[in-house]
Amino acid sequence: MIALYIILILLCLYIILTCFKAYKKNEFHMFWFQFFKPILGLVFRFYYPFKTENKKVVPKEGPVLFCGNHIHLMDQCLAILNTKRGIHYMAKIEYWQSAKTRWFFNMMGCIPVNRQIHDEDAKKAALDVLNKGLALGIFPEGTRNKTKELLQPFKFGAVSMAKKTDATIVPFAITGTYKFRTKDLKITFGTPFKVGDMELEDANNKLYNEILNIIKKEKNIK
Repeated sequence: MIALYIILILLCLYIILTCFKAYKKNEFHMFWFQFFKPILGLVFRFYYPFKTENKKVVPKEGPVLFCGNHIHLMDQCLAILNTKRGIHYMAKIEYWQSAKTRWFFNMMGCIPVNRQIHDEDAKKAALDVLNKGLALGIFPEGTRNKTKELLQPFKFGAVSMAKKTDATIVPFAITGTYKFRTKDLKITFGTPFKVGDMELEDANNKLYNEILNIIKKEKNIK
């Protein structure tokens, strides 16, 4: 009985601490994300052990846009587990059409995107996240890369939103495979930058080349 009381007390303290952290970061709407993140982190790391390089470059505050290559459904988890900040990822609306994935993407604070139209609601929600000084995640390729190419062409949404909100872009590349107890899964963060006065095409090329170069380095491709 005493052990049960201790567990309940610790659980209450954890809930209070989670609420405080969410409130302090102006992310109270992501309470469940903050609450379950440590648990999901343990499960994910057990199933997909991964390595991390250069996460020290991730800004601790201010609007941030995490941009990386997209090879698997769980790519967003690698970025999320490498920062204490809550990352609102933009994801295709199809994930909300299945009960198997809807709960996960809602809990993670993701923004649904209808790729069949120019989704102004999704764009507005994403800009709102950045204007509040929070973190947004996006895969500039627009969809998972199922081709033999290292990287697909980038859409301009990421650099456009970064320019409008003066957000810092944090490039990252994911390499390796998602297999049970994998040994080669890795996320590498590149050099953060702001679009500033750059032309969108130049900024998009800079982002693309930064991520591509990381992938080539990890795969030992010259």
